[in-house]
Amino acid sequence: MIKKIYKKINKKKAFTLMELMVVIIILGLLASFVLPSLTGKSEEAKEKIVCIQMKSISQALKMYKIDNSTYPTTSEGLKILADKNYFEDKKLPKDSWKQAYIYTADEDGFEIISFGANKKEGGGDDIYYSKCQE
Repeated sequence: MIKKIYKKINKKKAFTLMELMVVIIILGLLASFVLPSLTGKSEEAKEKIVCIQMKSISQALKMYKIDNSTYPTTSEGLKILADKNYFEDKKLPKDSWKQAYIYTADEDGFEIISFGANKKEGGGDDIYYSKCQE
């Protein structure tokens, strides 16, 4: 009688190899359905963040124009905004790929550019402020 009670107490419950294999297969199937829909979303999110940052920079540029009657020249660039405290901590914002924004100005206005993931001009992934507003 004591041996039967002892055996019941010491009997360990564990998963069988077959049960583990079924769980692994189910998890694999779920991952194969979910992962393709997630790929590319991080780059899309980074591009949206860049547009938001560009809008913030454009607001600083508009404030600069109100104070100085003109936008900074291309040669002055965005650095003048940082020097004159239009950005917090006097730091120029960087795009999602840790690169500086490119600023150009002409008589009609300005353009802010991020070269995107390839960090080079051209290549089809450049992001322009004028296109972010569309």
